[in-house]
Amino acid sequence: MKYLITESKLDNVVFKYLDNQDFIIKKSPKTSFGFSNIIHFLNSSEDLYTDSLINFYRDGDCWINHELIDEITTFFSLDFNDSKYIIGRWVENKLDTNVREVHVR
Repeated sequence: MKYLITESKLDNVVFKYLDNQDFIIKKSPKTSFGFSNIIHFLNSSEDLYTDSLINFYRDGDCWINHELIDEITTFFSLDFNDSKYIIGRWVENKLDTNVREVHVR
């Protein structure tokens, strides 16, 4: 049996999945200029900034850990790039900001 699902419906399902991951969102320590440049999405409050699955920079760049993209790709049977951009849209919604470019790390 085949189902047709719209892009927005698929986004909603993946967004709910990501929301249920209960990421801890932390900002990097403030720089000498007085602001934090990076927002980190971590699995737990004990994780180090280097363990973050998603990093969002103030300039709009979003870096996503390839393992998270692989997880979404496998779980939802999506293309790697589609998964990457859906996660980027989720970050936009979560932070109420614009993601300029999505990168894999």
